[in-house]
Amino acid sequence: MRLASLYSGGKDSAFSLYVAEQMGHEVPYIVNIVPEDKASWIFHTPNLNVVPAMAEAMGKKLVLGRSTGEEDSDMKGLHDALEGLDIDGVVVGAVWSDYQWDRMNIVCGDLGLKLIAPMWRKDQDMLMDQIIDAGIEAVIVGVYAEGFDESWLGRPINRETLAELKKLREKYHISIMGEGGEYESMTLYSPVYSHALDIDGFEKEWSRNNGTLRVKSLVPRP
Repeated sequence: MRLASLYSGGKDSAFSLYVAEQMGHEVPYIVNIVPEDKASWIFHTPNLNVVPAMAEAMGKKLVLGRSTGEEDSDMKGLHDALEGLDIDGVVVGAVWSDYQWDRMNIVCGDLGLKLIAPMWRKDQDMLMDQIIDAGIEAVIVGVYAEGFDESWLGRPINRETLAELKKLREKYHISIMGEGGEYESMTLYSPVYSHALDIDGFEKEWSRNNGTLRVKSLVPRP
């Protein structure tokens, strides 16, 4: 099928896009919804300014949608971004959120599109292993739960980090995927990229156990 990828720039959307192409689907578009409100009901919001650099690295057309961040506006933004594209369906990185799953299904149903979710309801330990094994390079750019400190910002998601996430899960019952909003990630390389990317300038925002790495730009890795 010919698909658009709902793409936030995080590890989950990067992995689902990669899996969709491995399944034989064609994915010419990535779709990014940009909410005005950081507390969007449906969509990831940190560092959306660098998604165009990711689209360029993948050689894909970026389709932007706009939203206030409220539920109805999020859904309309997604509907408007997908409407008119020459596609049969949409690939998403949803894992466990019934709320997101239901809303995306409603939009796709209205447009007569298939919803492809390679990660849906899969074991999170298995998924994290598969993401790392696939060669996806992602870093943590936001932490929003007890147990994290400022040292997590900018940390690569690798075997060592995964072991530490599992320790936090034992103590604080977090999702190691960040499915409960515990952390956000940014993909610097995946097998879909023609070249890896590096962070070029950032600022850290930190308060108690919450913080975000505000990335100014991404540049091709030398």
